[in-house]
Amino acid sequence: MPDIYTYLGEPLVLGALLEMNPPLPQAPINWVAVFALVFLPIVAVIAIPLYAMNHDFSLAAWISMFVLLGVSSLGITAGYHRLWAHRAYEATTPLKIILMLMGTFAVQNSILYWGSGHRTHHRHVDDVEKDPYSINNGFWYAHLGWMLRDYPAAEPNYKNAPDLQNDKIVMFQHKYYVPLVIAVHAAILLPLGWAVGDVWGVVLLGGLVRLILSHHVTFFINSLCHMWGSRPYTDENTARDNFWLAIATWGEGYHNYHHIFQYDYRNGVKWWQYDPTKWLIWSCSKLGLAKNLRRIPSFNIKKAELAMKFKYAEQDLAVYGHNMTEDIAQAKQRLAQEYDAFSQTLNDWTKLKEQEIQHKKLAVAEKIHQMDDKLKAEFHQVEQRLVQHREALNRLMRSLKKNSAA
Repeated sequence: MPDIYTYLGEPLVLGALLEMNPPLPQAPINWVAVFALVFLPIVAVIAIPLYAMNHDFSLAAWISMFVLLGVSSLGITAGYHRLWAHRAYEATTPLKIILMLMGTFAVQNSILYWGSGHRTHHRHVDDVEKDPYSINNGFWYAHLGWMLRDYPAAEPNYKNAPDLQNDKIVMFQHKYYVPLVIAVHAAILLPLGWAVGDVWGVVLLGGLVRLILSHHVTFFINSLCHMWGSRPYTDENTARDNFWLAIATWGEGYHNYHHIFQYDYRNGVKWWQYDPTKWLIWSCSKLGLAKNLRRIPSFNIKKAELAMKFKYAEQDLAVYGHNMTEDIAQAKQRLAQEYDAFSQTLNDWTKLKEQEIQHKKLAVAEKIHQMDDKLKAEFHQVEQRLVQHREALNRLMRSLKKNSAA
């Protein structure tokens, strides 16, 4: 039996992570990807020390590496991912152009290819045949291997992205992707290197090393964020929340939340969670550059959290050998009843809204106002009950563990 380790209160079975699937079928080598993901790192390992033997890298060159890493990474997280792949918010044309150029600087293929493939990942997450970068094919495959060969799961299929195909900026980048990659790198690196008096230093650190780091920052989301961390919202897929990976990935590390609520512009949904991509999008909305930021209602979030707490409580009860599942079942039933009542209130409110549009009568409008107040009051009551259920469940588990220890 494999050893069981615990991370943030959730058991992880090491053997399950290391379990090998049948070997993947051979597929043609993707030489462009091999050049970018294998050859360039080899060049960096050789070129950087050779250059450093005869030249000193300027402080400006080192700073450029970290600043430009943020530029390219945020182009992926705020642009490719949350704007285009998930439509989590709307951006003005100037912001879309800026994010497109930032994402191009990251050299992770076009928005159309990236966004379509990512939607496929969400639809078929963990499926070894349909998920382009399924972690169930192993860490190496999910992190890098899926790009080095033309596997069927990663073949372009843009049927799931008609909106991207109708986006002029997306299609312009897709059509002229290679020239844009060259132009963006030349336009950023050469003037910056000239301005600080260290062209080669900026090209090597701000260009080459930054590109390699940017690649693996994104790849960590596909690999480690499906292996390492907690699952506070759902256990129906391998995605995990991980604070340390959130730091490395510009807020994308809260991956368990993202996989259950993919259309939220936030990955770190709690105010204290580190998510600079969320802060960037929010700041752009305050500047008039973004709008219609999509947020999952707090009730849905708390409901998912509480459902997982019940699951973990049942697991703990099984471990401690106590037959107290009836109490948990009763709490679940009460929660379901409250949620059904709240859903009925939402349905009543929607029906009255439709009546208001159809009839436009003052009496109906007055009912809408009354229902709105009723909805807010019931929403607050249900939220409070969720908190009470969580506190009661925590007390139950603390008492259970205390009695077991005694």
